[in-house]
Amino acid sequence: MADFRLEAETRTEFGKGSARRTRRAGRVPAVLYGHGQDVVHLSLPAREFAAALRNGGANALLTIVLDGKEQLALTKAVQRDPIRRTHEHIDLLLVRRGEKTTVEVPIVIVGEVAPDTIPNHQLSTVQIEADATRLPDSIEVDVTGRGAGQNITAGDLVLPPGATLITEPESLVIGFLGAPSAEALEAELAEAEAEAGIEREESDEAAEGAGQGDVVPEPQDQGSGESMDSAENSAKND
Repeated sequence: MADFRLEAETRTEFGKGSARRTRRAGRVPAVLYGHGQDVVHLSLPAREFAAALRNGGANALLTIVLDGKEQLALTKAVQRDPIRRTHEHIDLLLVRRGEKTTVEVPIVIVGEVAPDTIPNHQLSTVQIEADATRLPDSIEVDVTGRGAGQNITAGDLVLPPGATLITEPESLVIGFLGAPSAEALEAELAEAEAEAGIEREESDEAAEGAGQGDVVPEPQDQGSGESMDSAENSAKND
């Protein structure tokens, strides 16, 4: 687990105006607490803190250097701007080497499932207890060749040495379903339409068959029409 060193500065002014000035200076307002000590208000360099999270993950171990004194800390909460996604405020928890702490660790899925299998993701993180200086960035789950019914629970995960699972072992991490056949999809669609009161259209073949016996009147011959008109005129003149 990487250790990221950040130079902190003490904050003596508070409120929204002070926080905005701190951010304009390229720093992020933060608080540091834990082990019974008073809360310390400080600021961290925004770019370096973002790099620590990007490269070390949410559980990156931070070395906070304040007034020449070094302290280890973990990020417990981060407030972000909903539009720009920049860091607005940080809560830091003091830790010591060898100390156990409880954190949420993301799950990373690798591999390809068996053919005609649909993975159903249920958990994206699990909670574990581990040495504060040996927290994993993530927990990898290999789904290679998994088929329908070969589900993976939290208890199946391989944790790093010394870590303890806090999430219920029976909790489903990822399930595997068999892909439905074309016949099953057709039957399901027909059932849904029947429940909705929708009448299915006739097939093209049936529609074509229905018109085979129709009689189409032939057009009258132009010459015959003229003869009839002449006969009618002769009758009128008689």
